[in-house]
Amino acid sequence: MAPEYASDGLFSIKSDVFSFGILVLETISGKKNRGLFHPNCRLNLTAHAWRLWKEGKALELIDDFLAGSCAASEVLRCIHISLLCVQPRPEDRPSMSSVVLILGSQTPLTQPKQPGFFSEKASADNVNNSPFDNH
Repeated sequence: MAPEYASDGLFSIKSDVFSFGILVLETISGKKNRGLFHPNCRLNLTAHAWRLWKEGKALELIDDFLAGSCAASEVLRCIHISLLCVQPRPEDRPSMSSVVLILGSQTPLTQPKQPGFFSEKASADNVNNSPFDNH
């Protein structure tokens, strides 16, 4: 759900762009956007993708079932596009027509800014007893 809709009830075409970005991340990773856990910290999928992107490890996001069947450069481009789609400010997100154009070309991409996401410290007990996958 787009941040502007979650916080203020505002919906626009750019809200759909945000949702598309989440859908791409979920498809690549095989994970839902909520409930992804890491040691000492709880992150959603968007935060996890951003962390991997900034560390130069974005390919670690790929679901094991997809890993051998995709070109790494294409997956990286899709992750890059998805991070552009989940920018916290609607005006910073591309339009869907731009996304379609970008997906079908080798158009250079701008660098994404840190997406809006929720991250919280969690105790080790909460992480270990979580119904979600531990990573």
